[in-house]
Amino acid sequence: MTNTIHNFTRSTDDVVIVGGGLAGLFCALKLAPRPVTLISAAPLGQGASSAWAQGGIAAAVAEGDTPEAHAADTIAVGGGVVDEAVALGIAREAAPRIHDLLAYGVPFDRDLEGRLAVGREAAHSARRIVHVRGDGAGAAIIAALSEAVRSTPSIRVIEGFVAEALLTEDGAVTGLQLREAGNPLARPMTIASRAVVLATGGLGHLYAVTTNPMEASGSGLAIAARAGAVIADPEFVQFHPTAIMVGRDPAPLATEALRGEGATLINRHGERFMPACHPLAELAPRDIVARGVFAEIAAGRGAFLDAREALGARFADRFPTVHASCIAAGIDPARQAIPIAPAAHYHMGGIAVDARGRSSIDGLWAGGEVSSTGAHGANRLASNSLLEAVVYAARVADDIAGRTVPSPARLPDAVVTPRGGAPDAAAVKRLRAMMSGYVGVIRNDDGLADAVRHFAAREREAGDIAVRNMAISALLVAASAWTRRESRGAHFRSDHPAENPALARRTMTTLAAAREVAESLSEHPLPRVAQPLTA
Repeated sequence: MTNTIHNFTRSTDDVVIVGGGLAGLFCALKLAPRPVTLISAAPLGQGASSAWAQGGIAAAVAEGDTPEAHAADTIAVGGGVVDEAVALGIAREAAPRIHDLLAYGVPFDRDLEGRLAVGREAAHSARRIVHVRGDGAGAAIIAALSEAVRSTPSIRVIEGFVAEALLTEDGAVTGLQLREAGNPLARPMTIASRAVVLATGGLGHLYAVTTNPMEASGSGLAIAARAGAVIADPEFVQFHPTAIMVGRDPAPLATEALRGEGATLINRHGERFMPACHPLAELAPRDIVARGVFAEIAAGRGAFLDAREALGARFADRFPTVHASCIAAGIDPARQAIPIAPAAHYHMGGIAVDARGRSSIDGLWAGGEVSSTGAHGANRLASNSLLEAVVYAARVADDIAGRTVPSPARLPDAVVTPRGGAPDAAAVKRLRAMMSGYVGVIRNDDGLADAVRHFAAREREAGDIAVRNMAISALLVAASAWTRRESRGAHFRSDHPAENPALARRTMTTLAAAREVAESLSEHPLPRVAQPLTA
């Protein structure tokens, strides 16, 4: 059941999970019958990027495929900084987690013989993506798990609350500071717990053009960083090359599976441009495709996804979600090319966690996009994100199940914070413009330095906690991008376009280190506000 503020017990022996997406829901179910309090800013099943995932889950379940081949593909795409043991471990746990999801009622597509149907996506060497009705995997998975969570007696769901600060003492978690979502007059509340799992999603909504819901604004990353957690690989942000540009925020997504089925990328002259960029053309790694699309737009030629020949009249049946988005915008994808642009899609970085999902703060675990396991490296392989979420959610649950978590000694005090409520719209718009303009698909020293100074100033001066947390996450990304003076995976710098072999390692940083970068650049004036990428 859903609890309201009136029966909200603020000191609990429960494991507290923050986030109602795939990682949070799956972890809560795996912890049953252990008592869990699940906190979600949006109604359960809404506001989670995983609910919007169209591609599916990568898993070596087809005859002739192997976890070793899956791991090899993951490593090849990751720009030389994938933790190979982590990649192999996740690939080997894929099949059991798929069967878990089937047991929770997820209706994965099957072939005529009843076996799991598998598709192929970019940079995979085999057909290994399990889908639901072509492009509906995320929504179907979240719907099934939400229903399972609501029917599990050991899980208490609290909807409509945002976690805005992590409370710690002597390097260990003591609880969370929460605030009622969307209520400018709400007072902060605290909940005491010695076991907190952050599953708050990514930070795509820090960008002006994104496929992510507004809840994906980096809040979990920020509150962990403010508490002193080590942050890994924040500079690596993946841009999906084919967001549908029809004036919506967030932008609808044209799944990569369309290109796997033969759709091509053309400019407004009808010319394919990806064959000149990479031997795999439209099936090249996402960073390369995103830069190819970006270049066509920057050159004034526009970019379009053309599925007329590959799918034609079959489009509506094969990809109903994309079809509906197009039709709503007045585009018939069976007869017309779809206007596209790169959009912030997935954050490879996040809270650094070990193989069990433990962060550097005692009593804090993280799973899903808010975490960084080392599996994705500098450039995530398509459809690996949902897999990583369920694998690590299960590992976190196993780790917690094997521990005796001490009861909270007392209700923690709220930290001193600015006012809550709705973020300052003008400040958010400026921040998102800066991220898209200077910390986007193509980056350089001057732009990144301007961005670092801007975000550091916003962190200091923000009048509300939501904007401060957004500025912290933006600062972590920009400072690490400024520091990494090379191009690797999704991180591309026009002033350092080649990989530097000496930098073939993961980034481990903290908020204090990002602030030091900002301080080193502080003799320069604050920048103008950049213009966001537009198609």
